[in-house]
Amino acid sequence: MPDEAGGPTVDLWSLAEDVVVEPGDLEGELVLSGRWGTERVTAPRPVVEEALRRMELGPVLLANLAPRADDAAGRDDWYCLSLHLERLSHLIVRTLGIDDLAGPLLSAMPVSPVARFALARLPGRRPVRLPSGASLTVGRDGVSVQSPGSSYRVLVHRPEAVWVLGRLAWPVTPDQVSAALALPAGVAERIMDYLAAAGMTAAVEEERVPSSVFRRGDAGSGGGRLTAARETPTEAGRPGAVTAASPPPGRCGSRPPGCGPGASSPPS
Repeated sequence: MPDEAGGPTVDLWSLAEDVVVEPGDLEGELVLSGRWGTERVTAPRPVVEEALRRMELGPVLLANLAPRADDAAGRDDWYCLSLHLERLSHLIVRTLGIDDLAGPLLSAMPVSPVARFALARLPGRRPVRLPSGASLTVGRDGVSVQSPGSSYRVLVHRPEAVWVLGRLAWPVTPDQVSAALALPAGVAERIMDYLAAAGMTAAVEEERVPSSVFRRGDAGSGGGRLTAARETPTEAGRPGAVTAASPPPGRCGSRPPGCGPGASSPPS
């Protein structure tokens, strides 16, 4: 379901720059064409068509399309939108914004036809770091982050996100990053959530986690020294992980009419 964390950050959605939305051969059909071929959305509900049209123009706040709490039909429409966004995730750019006028913090762009952005909150005390082989490249548009095992490329637009990336060169917890950086409450954590969903963090298993990775003890005494560190993919970046951003299961195993993978017929 389109996710909103609240606080100063906002979750923005857009179609990749090479994706074009056009009418299909069937009445009411939409065809999305991109680098990996075409995807068809048959007889989409109005909210689905409106969302895709807006996303074609650039990053949008889908929470603006959310139904009222007492709108049962609108909740079904919202559920349908969630299902379509899940299926089309390899065509969608996820951007983390903030409620100021300085522009977004970062964007996660799919680089694989199986890309899936599983956004979830990282545990505050669980240490993570950049995965082995991750690379940072400075370009005209900002800092680009890539990892050999990731289905996304992250483009960092603002220094705040670069500060978080710098902390991830060593094992660190979200709580430690938040305490070390002078950012509004929740911003550092949300940046880390996005990096994890894009496959840019790896969980670190170790015998001892230092109270601060920025203050090392004497190597001879072992104070603050990391031992037996091993990397494992973070849950948020693991393909197929079910998270708060994933669409909910159908009621009693069914879906509202018009919410199939591109078909408009109700489930049998």
